[in-house]
Amino acid sequence: MRKPIVAGNWKMNKSLAEGRALAAGIVEAVASYKGCDIVVAPTAVSLAGVGEVLGDSNVRLAAQNMHWAEGGAYTGELSAAMIKDVGCSWVILGHSERRQYFGETDEGVNHKALVALKAGLTPIVCVGETLEERESERTLQKIELQVRAALASISAADASRVVIAYEPIWAIGTGKTASSDQAQAIHLEIRKIVAEVFDASVADAMRVLYGGSVKPANIAELIAQPDVDGALIGGASLKVESFSEIAKIVDEYTA
Repeated sequence: MRKPIVAGNWKMNKSLAEGRALAAGIVEAVASYKGCDIVVAPTAVSLAGVGEVLGDSNVRLAAQNMHWAEGGAYTGELSAAMIKDVGCSWVILGHSERRQYFGETDEGVNHKALVALKAGLTPIVCVGETLEERESERTLQKIELQVRAALASISAADASRVVIAYEPIWAIGTGKTASSDQAQAIHLEIRKIVAEVFDASVADAMRVLYGGSVKPANIAELIAQPDVDGALIGGASLKVESFSEIAKIVDEYTA
């Protein structure tokens, strides 16, 4: 059985003090959960401070982005070595907001994924379609393009360490959520694509998350789907109560 993941993307929210307080509350609330990997991704300026709070708890630290270069004239960017140095073991790559607002490309996301894997980081690679693409029945075409591009030049051995997060862009921060059946259908297609790129064993081992207005009220139905291996959570990760409740439901599901 694939170990599910409960990952919180704080986006551009929380000061350092607020982030440390949130992290402390989460650590206390989820201390007994062993059935899922729990990850939080604060802002870049809070990584070190939040990492100190997480310490050797069962909550792992992720960066929301990274650059592929080891260093150099890339103002405002962070390298894999830098985020590892402050305690990160995970990194989110290719989030729809990075693609939409900052021009990230499939090729760039793949470049970052290769560097992350080489550095020993676990990449959460995001894919997903817009409302216009879904309504024009181009969802599968978009997902296949993004998944194949993300996995280009990655070895089968490394591929099992990649996590894919399916985020229907139309469901991010809108209150809309793909139904559990819709999520399962796309997750199954993602697994089929991975099997074509590598083989069935890699596809069976790869964890695929759902991201799109996940909250305590809908996580049970989502995690019950055979190809949904957890969630990448936005707004609900900004409160101890909602994030820990999601983790509790997922942890109890695996018991």
